[in-house]
Amino acid sequence: MDAAARHHEDVAMDATQLLGVAAVFVLAGAVKGITGMGLPTVAVSLLGLWMAPMQAAALLVLPSLATNVAQRVGPHWRALLTRLWPAWLALAVVTTTWPQAPSASGAQRTLGAMLVIYGLFGLWRPVLPDLSRTSGRHGRTIGALIGAATALVTVATAVFVMPLVPYLQALRLDKDAMVQALGLSFTVATLALALR
Repeated sequence: MDAAARHHEDVAMDATQLLGVAAVFVLAGAVKGITGMGLPTVAVSLLGLWMAPMQAAALLVLPSLATNVAQRVGPHWRALLTRLWPAWLALAVVTTTWPQAPSASGAQRTLGAMLVIYGLFGLWRPVLPDLSRTSGRHGRTIGALIGAATALVTVATAVFVMPLVPYLQALRLDKDAMVQALGLSFTVATLALALR
């Protein structure tokens, strides 16, 4: 094969990949629009079919940040900040400072396992403990542990729904506060991932 034919094949592959990436983000954006979450989960899992999760994460930062910044707006931010700052701080610190990410194959296996766990959680719909009255030192400790655990999953997979989303559900927030909490939490996670 001569150089011109190889160049044409490389350009065709790049165009195919670009269309594939665009299709994935359209689908992931639709899921995010319908459910208020899911853009990273859908995008990384589908992009992970042909690239490493960390490469997918690099493509994910701007679309995820744009949608989460829009979703974080609302009247509950002060109460959410007071309640969720330990989780957000732990999420940001551990994501940006954890020393080692898994290899590409390890990241794909971890991502697959997390997607299975997340799917089973959604199908099983377990009754979560009521953390709405947990406050003070105990509440901050639980939040920080959840943030750190979510950060470890984020470092390994570039997906930040587990265990953060079940934790937010256990806080028994009303619908508007929950949507805003998801947007704020995912903004923190996206910025920390971008810094990493």
